Amino acid sequence: MNTIYYLASCDTCRKIIKSLPKDHNLAFHDIKQDPITVAELEKMHELSGSYEALFSKKAQLYKSMDLKNKSLTEADYKKYILEHYTFLSRPIFIIDGKIYIGNTQQNMLQVMKALNKE
Repeated sequence: MNTIYYLASCDTCRKIIKSLPKDHNLAFHDIKQDPITVAELEKMHELSGSYEALFSKKAQLYKSMDLKNKSLTEADYKKYILEHYTFLSRPIFIIDGKIYIGNTQQNMLQVMKALNKE
């Protein structure tokens, strides 16, 4: 199942969702309403190669907890992502076994290409 992990209250996520092709065949997973499971995070890790790649350094908690001045390990990134949804980079798309993380223009072009192949 192709999935988008997003935050419903995030303006950027809402804008991206509106721009998706109408026949996209995606399951929507709001990470605030339905927190990701350990198994889901481990699958994302397997596809991305690291927990750090999945971790949002833009999160306000990242700044308020002063995490940028700490030396975080992969185990730390995993722990923080599971503790609070805001630490998961978003949106995250999993399409045909491939992961797309974040909202950069290049990433979104790849997502649109992948969705149009379906």
